[in-house]
Amino acid sequence: MIKRALPSDADAIATLADRLWPGHGVHEFQKEMQELLADDHAAVFLAFSGNEPVGFAQVQLRHDYVEGTSTGPVGYLEGLYVEARFRQEGMARELVRGCEEWARQQGCTEFASDCELGNDVSRDVHLHLGFNEVNRIIAFAKKL
Repeated sequence: MIKRALPSDADAIATLADRLWPGHGVHEFQKEMQELLADDHAAVFLAFSGNEPVGFAQVQLRHDYVEGTSTGPVGYLEGLYVEARFRQEGMARELVRGCEEWARQQGCTEFASDCELGNDVSRDVHLHLGFNEVNRIIAFAKKL
């Protein structure tokens, strides 16, 4: 079962987000998810096995330039995670469909995402979900 997350789901999303992006801490994600769930330009969808949340997808509107797109705003898949034991069951596809439908309802005609250059698993999942690779970049920074 897939549903749009409510503010009361922030703790469950934070726990899953900490598994996707380790090192930030559940407490930090709880605050971030509460803010995100109150934002009209964002949505989070949860996947359940029975009553247990086992995956999430986070979508936001991006009004700035998005690689490979020509319109705006663009629905942007910010994060996608499904517990390992529930992968290959179509949950990621359903989560992304929820995000895409939300983006359509916001007036978007394009949907985008990204992954780290060396993250072949994420790249393969994106391709399997119907995304097309549009660019590869290496980012640079230095302290001033």
